[in-house]
Amino acid sequence: MDRREFNELIERIKKLDGEAIKLLREAIIAEIEGIARIDIHREARAGKPEAIFAEGKSVDDLLIIVKTCVEKSDKVLVTRLSDEQMEALEQMKQLNVRINRKARTAVIKSENTGSVAETERRGKVAIMTAGTSDIPVAEEAAETAEFLGMDVLRFYDVGVAGIHRLVEPIRRIAEEKVDAVIVVAGMEGALPSVVAGMVDVPVIAVPTSIGYGVNFGGLTALFAMLQSCSSGVAVVNIDNGFGAAVFASLIAKRRSG
Repeated sequence: MDRREFNELIERIKKLDGEAIKLLREAIIAEIEGIARIDIHREARAGKPEAIFAEGKSVDDLLIIVKTCVEKSDKVLVTRLSDEQMEALEQMKQLNVRINRKARTAVIKSENTGSVAETERRGKVAIMTAGTSDIPVAEEAAETAEFLGMDVLRFYDVGVAGIHRLVEPIRRIAEEKVDAVIVVAGMEGALPSVVAGMVDVPVIAVPTSIGYGVNFGGLTALFAMLQSCSSGVAVVNIDNGFGAAVFASLIAKRRSG
């Protein structure tokens, strides 16, 4: 759209009466009692749906937001839930609530929303962790990927301290023809570099805050992944399993499209 077309659009909008503008705004954004503005058409516009980040929200605010999201889109993913928030969501009897406590996530659907049909699956991702302590972040990635319609292969506790454990996962990844590999690691964050040197698909590295003192809450793993000697590695933020899965989903869409 050039400047002339843009100016014409602005002039047309100015001619709308107040009620028309209100209806137009409501069709794009769902405003919730002054606490949130839900981006209803994010998936159609950007290829990824709205999700709810629960951390820092009160239980009452979270429940209101969840109800509105489900009304507008039939289902919603909630991440970074506290124990109190999970208990409150489990009491929402009028909705279909599935909680993964390890991942601190919930997938909430209206009662008439079915599962994603096999023909509607969109891609496949392998998720690996260096250690058992990294599994909660990996499970956030897995829940997000499945919510986005991807098939997920899980390979946990296969870090470089026992590098022979990688043999079987690498073989399976090659056989299954995954679209991307998410590698979750704390400590020194070495695993993504090793994996990227052995597979022919994008590797999405997720540093975790797991490790002893000089791990610095995940910074050491983050810096190591950013300095990866292997090419083809993208790095997301510390403990950001959600972001890694969204990235993998977008890769899968481009490959299948």
